[in-house]
Amino acid sequence: MGKKVFRLASGAIRLFSRKMTTKWETPFEEGPCVFVANYVGAHGPVDMCVKFPMKDRIHPWINSELLDSREIPAYIRKVTPGNVAKNTVPYLGAAFIPPVIKGVDYIPVYNDERSITTFRQSIRMLQKGHYLLIFPEIPGGGRSRNGAIYTGWLRLGELWYRASGRSLKIYPVHVDYKKHEFRVASPVRYEPSKSFREQENALAEQLARGIKG
Repeated sequence: MGKKVFRLASGAIRLFSRKMTTKWETPFEEGPCVFVANYVGAHGPVDMCVKFPMKDRIHPWINSELLDSREIPAYIRKVTPGNVAKNTVPYLGAAFIPPVIKGVDYIPVYNDERSITTFRQSIRMLQKGHYLLIFPEIPGGGRSRNGAIYTGWLRLGELWYRASGRSLKIYPVHVDYKKHEFRVASPVRYEPSKSFREQENALAEQLARGIKG
């Protein structure tokens, strides 16, 4: 049932909203990789899942708070501050978000001891040659972001190297609604010869620049 709802919702979004074009800084290299993108409110995640060229093999990381209708209102208020978000929107989200998400091939993100599940599922998807979609920006208020990103997820690079012997490619994506396009920067690579701490800040800076566009 969830997949049918998602297909219907996706079709309606593509039919009744503006099309998005995709511009690659360098040609896409086929193979398992991670796309990291900006939020742009709720629009960025939605359009990346229904309009991005790789949508059929992409698996978004979705915060576990969005999987429980009881937690959705508080989560929406946290990431989308403002008067509108304090009233009707959070409760509409609680009603409509769970049925749609159930149709997405998502990976749940937990902020507790269950976080290992997120990484294990992610590695399995990469091993299948699929793609991950992550929105790492630290909430800064509505459509305005401060450019800083969370970095804990970058440990995927270390885990992927252990599982495959390959360096993980990470593509920064800027979702631009003025030009109605996805701008994909050249991939950033996790360097297996360095420790996570040695490259954490440099990777975060490169990715933040790419996401900012």
